[in-house]
Amino acid sequence: MVRKLSHYDRGGRARMVDVSAKPATKREAEASAFVVLKPAVLKALPTNPKGNPLEVARLAGIMAAKRTADLIPMCHPLPLSHVAVEMRLCENGVAVTSKVATTAATGVEMEALVAASVAALTIYDMCKALDKGIEIRQIMLEHKTGGKSGDYRRVRRDSRPPC
Repeated sequence: MVRKLSHYDRGGRARMVDVSAKPATKREAEASAFVVLKPAVLKALPTNPKGNPLEVARLAGIMAAKRTADLIPMCHPLPLSHVAVEMRLCENGVAVTSKVATTAATGVEMEALVAASVAALTIYDMCKALDKGIEIRQIMLEHKTGGKSGDYRRVRRDSRPPC
């Protein structure tokens, strides 16, 4: 089954989808990203003169989720009821996870993805003085619940976690 892209009108012009007829329901989404850091950068995290990079990144991710509609042109501004961003130190970097919830007429996948992305970018910003070669990888939607399209859960093709 091929679905049409909802953000285009019949003339092919980009448009914001009208969700006014959709009921407000509970919707949740979780996204992730991975920041590859060299061992020396990982070791230096606690002594970063800019502050704790992981805490700054966590706050940046939360703030970013709340500003998603300002960044992504066709996103609806949503009343977010919950945003959580977590970091997990790994031997080769930092795993970022974001969870977002709302009760609205449209979902929060983009908010979760923006939160994970901005948190990862903030880690880069906080650590770039030590290594410009930091990589941000695997930004993805892990799962979402609610809405017309129902639930989604990513099936990992690679059984190895990034950590």
